[in-house]
Amino acid sequence: MTGNTSPALAEALAAGTVVLDGGMSNQLEAAGHELSDGLWSARLLAERPEAVTEAHLAYFTAGADVAITASYQATFEGFAQRGIGHEEAARLLVSSVELAREAARRARAAGAERPLWVAASVGPYGAMLADGSEYRGRYGLSLGELERFHRPRLEVLAGAGPDALALETVPDADEAAALLRGVRGLGVPAWLSYTVDGRRTRAGQPFEEAFAQAADVDEIIAVGVNCCAPGDVEHAVEVAARVTGKPVVVYPNSGEAWDARARAWRGRTTFGAEQVKAWRDAGARLIGGCCRVGPEAIASIARLV
Repeated sequence: MTGNTSPALAEALAAGTVVLDGGMSNQLEAAGHELSDGLWSARLLAERPEAVTEAHLAYFTAGADVAITASYQATFEGFAQRGIGHEEAARLLVSSVELAREAARRARAAGAERPLWVAASVGPYGAMLADGSEYRGRYGLSLGELERFHRPRLEVLAGAGPDALALETVPDADEAAALLRGVRGLGVPAWLSYTVDGRRTRAGQPFEEAFAQAADVDEIIAVGVNCCAPGDVEHAVEVAARVTGKPVVVYPNSGEAWDARARAWRGRTTFGAEQVKAWRDAGARLIGGCCRVGPEAIASIARLV
C-alpha cells in the first residue's frame, strides 16, 4: 500500500473546504459494469479491481480531494453469502483502501499537486441486507448486536491505513451509537453521516438527538448527512454545526429517489453546484455527492470551493 504524505484530513477541514467524490456505483455503471448483485460495487473488488481504481481516478481528475472506498456494502456476512471466507473477505476490505490509494498515486503522477485522501466506507447494517432497509433503520437488533456486526470490519479497514473512516448512510441514531462505540481506540479519525428525510433521520429521530451523540467523541472529525435529497441538507448542516461544534460533511444524492422494489432510480435531478455556497455558509467543510452525482458535478463543486 502506498502511504499518504498529505496533512491530516482534520487539519485540512479546520483550514478550509475539502471536496469529496461522487457516487461510486453510478461511475461504475457509466463504465458498463452491472451492479444488480447484492454485493453491489463491492463485487468488483474481487472481479474487476482495476475498474474500481479507474472510478476513483475519474473523481480525483474531476477535482475531488477525498476518495471514498468501494467497501460500503462489503461485509464479512455479505461475502460469506457468496461463498467468500473470512480471510479472503478481509483481504478484499483491505484492497478497497489500496485501490483508492493507487488512484491517488496515478492522479499525482498525472500532475495533481493538491493533497489527496482516502476514506474507508463503512455502510450501515441495512446495506448488507441489500433490501433497502438502510433507508428505514430499526432492524430489531440491540446496540451490542450492531456493535458486534460493525467492529470486525472497522478493525480491518482501520488496519489498512485510510486517512479516515466514513461511517455513512446511517439511518438510525441507535446504529450510530454502535458505530461510535466501534471506532473508539482504532487510531483512525472518522466522520459520521446520517441519511435523512426532511428534518429527521430515516428512523424518525430529530437531528438534535442524532448529531449530539458525536459531539464528545474524539475520533469523530466531522458530522453530517449523505444519501438524501439536496433540499434536506441546509437545515441539517445548521443543526450539526450548532449541536456538535465540529466541521460538517454533506454529500447528498442527485435528487432522484431510489425504488428498492424495482431497484431503480425515479424522478428528476435537483442537485446543483450553486447550492454548495449555502451549505458552506451554514458550516459544511467536507462537500461532495452521493448516488447519481458524477464527476461533472464534482468538478463544478471543486471550481466553486
